[in-house]
Amino acid sequence: MNVIETSIEGVFIIEPRIFTDARGYFFESFSERLFSEKVREIKFVQDNESKSGYGVLRGLHFQKPPYAQSKLVRCVRGAVLDVAVDIRKGSPTYGQWVSCELTEENHRQFFIPRGFAHGFSVLSEEVVFQYKCDNYYAPKSEGALAWNDPDLCIDWRIPSDKIVLSEKDTHHPFLKDFDSPFDYSVNLYE
Repeated sequence: MNVIETSIEGVFIIEPRIFTDARGYFFESFSERLFSEKVREIKFVQDNESKSGYGVLRGLHFQKPPYAQSKLVRCVRGAVLDVAVDIRKGSPTYGQWVSCELTEENHRQFFIPRGFAHGFSVLSEEVVFQYKCDNYYAPKSEGALAWNDPDLCIDWRIPSDKIVLSEKDTHHPFLKDFDSPFDYSVNLYE
């Protein structure tokens, strides 16, 4: 597997080694040993999958400590733009974001550590999206930022009149009005 550093420390793009022949393809989508060597030690405890249509935007979500989650995400059908926003107070990259296009053709994965808000927009007609989490879902710990924060200025690569949101995702705060529960100086993995 090839691990690509992004402009924000701790966020990685992962490209698996793909074997193809007349039958199709094969790749190892996750190896705890290789992930620990090349990214960080981690124990994933929950796998999730969603199906969405063009224009759906999910995010920017996170879980507050002590239920914070790291995520390893991938698109198994279609194409998404996946985004991670640094929301760790005191971080040199606080409020900055990085994105990666994940498609069924490129087989890329995106690792988002704890202390980041995460979201994705659906670029294709249909998407099946999977992600591994290193902590269990805790509904009372949910948090989010506004997808359309003018200070973040994220280009979701979808016309704004085509964006489809959940009711909940229409009411999140902007970063400037947000008191982050994450502190850059605190190890979120202890």
